[in-house]
Amino acid sequence: MRGVEVHPTAIVEDGAELGNDVYIGPMSHVGANVRLHDGVKLLKRVTLEGHTEIGARTVIHSGAVLGGPPQHLKYNGESTKLVVGEDAIIRENVTMNTGTVEGGGITRIGDRGFFMIGAHIAHDCQVGNDIICSNNAAVGGHVAIGDSAFLGGQCAIHQFSRIGAYAFVGGCAAVTADIIPYASVFGNHATLAGLNIIGMKRRGMERRAIQNLRAAYRLLFEARDTFKERLERVRMEFSDSEEVMLIVRFVDEGASRALMTPAK
Repeated sequence: MRGVEVHPTAIVEDGAELGNDVYIGPMSHVGANVRLHDGVKLLKRVTLEGHTEIGARTVIHSGAVLGGPPQHLKYNGESTKLVVGEDAIIRENVTMNTGTVEGGGITRIGDRGFFMIGAHIAHDCQVGNDIICSNNAAVGGHVAIGDSAFLGGQCAIHQFSRIGAYAFVGGCAAVTADIIPYASVFGNHATLAGLNIIGMKRRGMERRAIQNLRAAYRLLFEARDTFKERLERVRMEFSDSEEVMLIVRFVDEGASRALMTPAK
């Protein structure tokens, strides 16, 4: 191992795998089944437990506990995993749990995520790339979050919910239904409030793509025929729009689940 630095007060159990240029700060604890890729930094008082893998160059701040057992009554100590991607920033007191056998066994976090103070990612979640998870956001078990989604402070995501790519969840929102890609939602319980136009513009989305999404949204949620009929019209009229088709596929894949809609 090249350039590994372990503070004298830190504990690294036998069996842990450390890549090159890893830093393990004061009073941190790295368990026997943990793997740290090159350039990972544990700043201080970080606890890594269970079968946990941390991607290259990820930085973890004080008080974070990653790889703890799932908060699930049927968990009996099975060898499940937590996998965190590359270039993530995990701030103070963040918690992320391993998966359960019933949920596939792996909690997976994508690359370049930014998890702010006190955020929680529960068992079996599948979290995409470039996620921003604000202070004290609580994500229940089995939740799927698409790339580039934003979770506001103190929001609560109900277990098994799906949050589409580029969606925006407002602060303190209580999410109990699936959120289509590109949407903005607010409230307790949260309702659909339109599209995340600001987020799309910040990420450089072309004007034509945003216009297509606006038109498709109006057709999907403001027309008067049945939702099934509206969805088919969107599918036909916007078949050449990659962004709109992402919404259509999202709805198709979750046909058995409740979909978040605008307030009546």
